[in-house]
Amino acid sequence: MQLKYPTGPTSFNPRKSQYRVYGSSEASHRQTHIQCITATSTIIELNRSRKWRIPSQTPSSYPAASCFQIGYPRYLLPPPKKPQHSSNTFETGSNGRTNVQKNHPDPLQPAYEKWSSGGWGSILTGNVQVDINHLGSPFDPALHGEYSSAESNTEVLARWKTYACSSQKHGTPTLVQLCHPGRQSFRVAGKRGIFASSVAPSAVPISVGDSWIEKIIAALAWSKPREMTTAEVETTIARFVDAARLMADAGFAGIELHGAHGYLIDQFLSGKTNNRTDIYGGTPQKRARFILEIIRQTRAVVPPKFAIGIKLNSADHDSSTFEETMTQIALLVDAGIDFMEVSGGTYEDPRMMGYGGGKIERGGGAKSERTAAREAFFLSFAHEVRARHPDLCLMLTGGFRSRAGAVAAINDGACDLIGIGRPAAINPSLPHLLLDEGVEECNAVLRLEKVPMPWYVGFLPRNLVGAGAESTYYALQIQRFAKGLATCLPGL
Repeated sequence: MQLKYPTGPTSFNPRKSQYRVYGSSEASHRQTHIQCITATSTIIELNRSRKWRIPSQTPSSYPAASCFQIGYPRYLLPPPKKPQHSSNTFETGSNGRTNVQKNHPDPLQPAYEKWSSGGWGSILTGNVQVDINHLGSPFDPALHGEYSSAESNTEVLARWKTYACSSQKHGTPTLVQLCHPGRQSFRVAGKRGIFASSVAPSAVPISVGDSWIEKIIAALAWSKPREMTTAEVETTIARFVDAARLMADAGFAGIELHGAHGYLIDQFLSGKTNNRTDIYGGTPQKRARFILEIIRQTRAVVPPKFAIGIKLNSADHDSSTFEETMTQIALLVDAGIDFMEVSGGTYEDPRMMGYGGGKIERGGGAKSERTAAREAFFLSFAHEVRARHPDLCLMLTGGFRSRAGAVAAINDGACDLIGIGRPAAINPSLPHLLLDEGVEECNAVLRLEKVPMPWYVGFLPRNLVGAGAESTYYALQIQRFAKGLATCLPGL
C-alpha cells in the first residue's frame, strides 16, 4: 500500500479527512476518508508456542494503520480482585485511591494504552452504558447519574480524562461506544435489582429457543421487560446526550451510538421489538425518532469536530424489513452522521460472534482477492448502503482476519473503514503485521478457531453459549496483555 501520513495532531473526522490511502495503483482504487496514524511501537509476533510476545529488538517504525480500526469486544475488563501497587495511572489516580470502583473506566486504561501504541488508525471502545441501573454485564463502565457540566462534575470528568489520555497517548484518536442494553440487560447487571424489570420500547421478552431448558435459561438470565413511558424515553435520550457531552469534555475524538446487536436503539428501530403507537413507534420513520433525537440533541452540545457515528444491524436483501432499514438509514444520513458501522445479530441470533441462524457472508482464506472479499460478514448489505449513499463513510466489522481480506473490501468499494475486534484481543499491535510490506500476503493473517466448549454444551442453547464463550475468552486475553502476559490463541 502507498500511504500518506498526516503531520499535525490526529483527529477523527472521516467526512473531512485530507489524507488518502491507495492500493498498488492510485488510479484503480477509490479514495477513502481514512486518516493514517504514524506508529513507532514494537511489533508483537508469533513464536513457536503460538503465543504472542514482544521481541527484544524491533524495527524503529512500521507502516501506519491506514484502514484498520479496532472494535473492542462487548465484555469489558472487570476490576482487579486485589489492589494493585505500581506507578501507572491505572493504580494511582489524582485522588490517591489504590483500588478501582465498579463500573468506572479505570481498569481499561492499560489495555487501551497498548492499543494506542499498536498502529491502529483509530480506537473504538467497548460499551459504555448510559444508565448505571441497566448494564449489559456487571462490569460495564457506565454513566453514574447526570452529567451537567465540567464545572459541576469534576471528579467523574477526571476519571474519563485519564481514560482518554491513556487511549490517545500515542496519537490514536479514540471514540467511545455509547449503549443502553434495554431488554438485554442481565438480571445481575445494574443497580435496579435482580427481580426488577428491564426496560424496552415494548414488553417483548427475549426468546432463545422453544425447549424447556432454553426457556429456563432465558428466564434466569433476563427479566421480562416493561414498556417505557414517554417520559422514560425522553430521560434516556437525555442520558445519551449527557454521556456524549462527558466524552467530549474528557477529550475523546467522538462517539459511536450502538444501534446494533439487539440493544435499546436497535429495539426502537425494529418492528419486532417496537410495537408502540405513540411518536416513537408505528412506522419506520417514527421508530427512528429515538435515535434521531439523540443525534440532534447531541450535536447541540458537542464541538463541531466531535464525530458522531452509529452502529447498525444489517438486514437480508430478501427480508421484509430490508426497505424499512434503508428508510431509516436515509434518515440517519440526513441527520448528519459522520460514519456508520455495519454489523449484525442479537442475543437471540448472535451472528456478530459467528453463531446464529441468520445468513452471513464469509470466505475461508486469502487465496485470491475474490475469496478474500468474502472474508467479511455483512458484505452485500454494505454494498447496498454504498450504492444508495456513496458519500457516507462506511465501516465494516466482522470476519476480517487478513490483509488480503481487508484490502479487498476497501478496493471493492464496500467500505472505507475496517473494524477488527477479536484478533486485536490476541495481538494489540496487529496493524504492524498486516501493513508491513516485508510480510508476504500469505503470512499477513491471524486466523482464529472457535473457542472450544465442553461436551455438556450440547444440552444447552449452543448459539447463546457459544457467543458468550467467545466474548468471555477474548475479554480474558485482553486482561492478560494489559498485565504484560502472553495471550493464547483459542483451541490450544
